Amino acid sequence: MTADWRAGDVRPTTPGPGLAALQSRQSLREEVAQALRAAIVAGQLRPGTTYSAPTLATQFGVSPTPVREAILDLAKEGLVTIVKNKGFRIRSLSERELDEITEMRELLEIPVVAGQVGRLSEAQLRELSALAEAIVTAAGRGDVVAYIEADNEFHLSLLRAGGNLRLVDTVADLRSRTRLYGLDALVESGQLVASANEHVELAKLLAAGDREAVVDLMRRHLRHVRGIWAARPER
Repeated sequence: MTADWRAGDVRPTTPGPGLAALQSRQSLREEVAQALRAAIVAGQLRPGTTYSAPTLATQFGVSPTPVREAILDLAKEGLVTIVKNKGFRIRSLSERELDEITEMRELLEIPVVAGQVGRLSEAQLRELSALAEAIVTAAGRGDVVAYIEADNEFHLSLLRAGGNLRLVDTVADLRSRTRLYGLDALVESGQLVASANEHVELAKLLAAGDREAVVDLMRRHLRHVRGIWAARPER
């Protein structure tokens, strides 16, 4: 399965060997949903354009049914809006919604991350450092999908260390809702690399046990992210 396409650029493909090996339609539904999320992140699906399930099904080399089911899943997550009898559109967020989500993330994430200062094991610190380097590497080569995957794992691993899994799920949902614009333009501007480097700095501050600096960097990072995820300049 491939998500390497853009609006109006339909290139039918045949399903690869991996698709034939899927055990159930639910697995195929989840795989299509994951590919659509990746396409949104990479900027291959953009707000303002209507996309149809049959067209995407042709692109993926599958029937329209799992594509329609995946679209319903994304609609429940708030990522897309269903357009009756036509398909769906990527949902854009208002400035107020972005501000509210950022405020919620600050209230939830900063205290938890600050609480991990001095509590993380050497193994956990090494894992965070490795993830931070993976984020930087992905940003450097312009691989936005790999960037998002490593970035997500870095932040959620840090939050999971706090032990509140409901909080982790809430933050994961908030993070997904703000990633509605492509990051390809950020690669060209260099902003993606700047954001990536903040993860390396945070890992070092956690290892050094500097709680005050961790709080300050987390606040700066979340506000930085608020700007670049929405592809809007910071205020």
